[in-house]
Amino acid sequence: MAFPPISILIICLTLLWLQHIIPPASASGNESDYLALLKFQESISSDPNKILSSWNASNHYCNWHGITCGHKHQRITELKLQGYDLRGIISPHVGNLSFLRNLNLDTNYFHGEIPAELGRLFRLQNLSLMDNALTGEIPINLKGCTQLRVISASLNQLNGTRLPNNMFSTLFNLQDLEIAGNQISGSIPTSISNSSSLQILDISDNYFVGKVPSLGYLKDLRRLNLAFNNLGSGSNNDLGFITSLENCSKLEALSLSSNNFGGNLPNSIANLTTQLSELYLGGKIPPIFGKWKYLASLDLSENNLSGAIPLQIFSLSSLSKLLDLFHNSLNGSLPIEVGNLKALGTLDISENHLSGEIPRTIGECKSMENLYLQGNLFNGTMPSSLASLKGLIHLDLSQNNLSGSIPIGLQNILVLEYLNVSFNMLDGEVPTQGVFRNASAISVAGNNKLCGGIPKLHLSPCPCPVKFKKQSKYRHLKFMVIIICVAVCVCLLLSSILAIYWRRKRNKTSSSTAQTIGQLRMVSYQNLHIATEGFSTVNLIGSGSFGLVYKGRLEPDNKFVAVKVLNLQKKGANKSFISECNALKNVRHRNLVKILTCCSSIDYKGQEFKALVFEYMSNGSLENWLHPSSESGDLPRTLDLDRRLNILCDVASALHYLHHECEQPIIHCDLKPSNILLDEDMIVHVSDFGLASLVSTLNGVSKKLTSTTGIKGTIGYAPPEYGIGSEISTLGDVYSFGILVLEMLTGRRPTEEMFKGGLNLHSYVKAAYTNNLWEIVDSILLPMQVQEKTKSAMEEISIEEPIHKHPNEEKAIHSLFGIGLACSVESSKERLNMIDVTRDLNRIRNAFRSHEISRV
Repeated sequence: MAFPPISILIICLTLLWLQHIIPPASASGNESDYLALLKFQESISSDPNKILSSWNASNHYCNWHGITCGHKHQRITELKLQGYDLRGIISPHVGNLSFLRNLNLDTNYFHGEIPAELGRLFRLQNLSLMDNALTGEIPINLKGCTQLRVISASLNQLNGTRLPNNMFSTLFNLQDLEIAGNQISGSIPTSISNSSSLQILDISDNYFVGKVPSLGYLKDLRRLNLAFNNLGSGSNNDLGFITSLENCSKLEALSLSSNNFGGNLPNSIANLTTQLSELYLGGKIPPIFGKWKYLASLDLSENNLSGAIPLQIFSLSSLSKLLDLFHNSLNGSLPIEVGNLKALGTLDISENHLSGEIPRTIGECKSMENLYLQGNLFNGTMPSSLASLKGLIHLDLSQNNLSGSIPIGLQNILVLEYLNVSFNMLDGEVPTQGVFRNASAISVAGNNKLCGGIPKLHLSPCPCPVKFKKQSKYRHLKFMVIIICVAVCVCLLLSSILAIYWRRKRNKTSSSTAQTIGQLRMVSYQNLHIATEGFSTVNLIGSGSFGLVYKGRLEPDNKFVAVKVLNLQKKGANKSFISECNALKNVRHRNLVKILTCCSSIDYKGQEFKALVFEYMSNGSLENWLHPSSESGDLPRTLDLDRRLNILCDVASALHYLHHECEQPIIHCDLKPSNILLDEDMIVHVSDFGLASLVSTLNGVSKKLTSTTGIKGTIGYAPPEYGIGSEISTLGDVYSFGILVLEMLTGRRPTEEMFKGGLNLHSYVKAAYTNNLWEIVDSILLPMQVQEKTKSAMEEISIEEPIHKHPNEEKAIHSLFGIGLACSVESSKERLNMIDVTRDLNRIRNAFRSHEISRV
């Protein structure tokens, strides 16, 4: 039956009218989602950052800040408002967001209870409520959220009497349970074994009691933290659950300290996985340590341990973070084997009964930052080798029986911030430089024979020499003056003769196109001008903080080279330039660009000209591969994870060599992708190393560089301390390396427009690290593909998720992000050093490749 034209017109007008009266925010979405969000907004009492200003009817709710919708049906799948200082309660209407998969309200000020209505969200995978002020119990009906992978509610005030015993009976997919720092009591539910996919279990700093159930079914467990509870009953079988951990072959960190565990640690603890890297224990010292070759932290503090320190501990060369034996009853001496812990950062053996001399081998612990030996019975002198610990920040030797003088070399440790030698039997003069200039940073009380020092220490002046020694000294001085005068006259005569000789020789020497000075064969300006076609812009291949780089073909070998023309502020300094070039030429490493020659001359305009000539790298810089331009031609500029991992390992190896293997540490000062070059085999060659020192020398700047001298690196890659004039350091290079890691994993430059207003690449990654990491990974590394479909009664939803290339890829990427974040923290003292970084990267690469080989 045909409709008349007037009827069709009326229907069209009616549809247009309906379109205008329906609120735009719900025009193409589900009304229940829209109303739930409005109720959530009403429950917010404070929004200091105006984050919810976009939550209004002029925008579709899928475009509201923090909201993500599915592409097909415009249903809300993510509500993420972490870190915005929001205040209020969590509205129970959130339970109406039936397609919600990710709820993240971390680091706000939400109070009240966790709504029981969240248990209706059967699609929920991530529940993150960490660092708020929530109270009450964890809702039992969360067990209805069978897809849950993450429950993160640490650092709240949750105070339920106990977790229901069947809490985890349906949470088969749970991978991460973190409820540390609350007030939860009761026993650990035995149903925890049903969550067999658990990788992280952290219930520390609560009031859990009773026996720890068997955890052997948690075969994927990586981190187990039960510390600071009231677990155990003081009986001999309290620690029997440790035997079940033998099945947890992926366990990396185990913390059991500060509980009520009785008895000794079972011998089965020696059977734990070799992947263990952090161990915080109660009970007695385990008998076997040697197999834990990745153990980086060992905490046995406050355990009433007695006897000598087992020598096996000092065979753990992997210890890099912490060895803590604080507050026990250990006796005997500190073994000389302590020098084996060359990578250790913190050693705390304070408050024990250790005696004997402090071994000189302590000076071999070159990575030591914190050394606590106070409250023991050590005697003898303070070893002068302590001055070899150039990275030492805190040193406490108080309350011992040490005698002799304070080693003067301690004043040369530039980073030393705290020194306590009080209540010993020290004598002699207190130094006055370095840390000793700050009276609030040192303590020398209780040493009655100490003298001198700065006036604020209020020590008695040191006694003057007796009179007859003064007279002898004056006679000796008079004799020395006579000898020096004669020597000066002879030197002046010889200098005059030599000056005339060299002036005549120089006049006879003609300038040549190439000459050898010291070790380095130089090249003339004319040769470089020809090689680069007059330093043509066509051959310009790079620019940086120190100058321009040109591609050239150098005669007579007719091979391509890279010529870096240095920017100089000061004329002359030719000898310094040659000396620095010779020094750089002797710095040889597989992953450093090789210096072929140099040039110190006058250009055709009569201006001073200095340049370095390097090997040419045919595959260009990492910058071109990470961020290819539209003019890059048809070269496929893509790097898979394996290649990126190789590049990071190569860069780390180069920095490790510069920082720790050269005779004097070399600080790069400008590490960034454009200074990382790739040869025809895609092997890394780091360039511009040592140029900070070279250019500063030529410009007349002190070798003790600070960031105020103009050597500041590149914005985005330079560490924050350089911006306030701090002295440059190897830890500044570590920061730049960390930013490089994050850039390679996210594909984002640290200078992108989005990074402003307090947001930088580090904080951007840190915010996503726990729960949303895969949203920020470079799409080249994790291509997205529709692979999951969920059906409801009315509709079908397609969900995009990353497709991993092999089983270990996710772990490798997660670990690399961890290294990048640890290297780029704002505080330089908290950063890793390149020894640790190199070791960790090689471990990640080996694990990655072992899985790749087994897959073939």
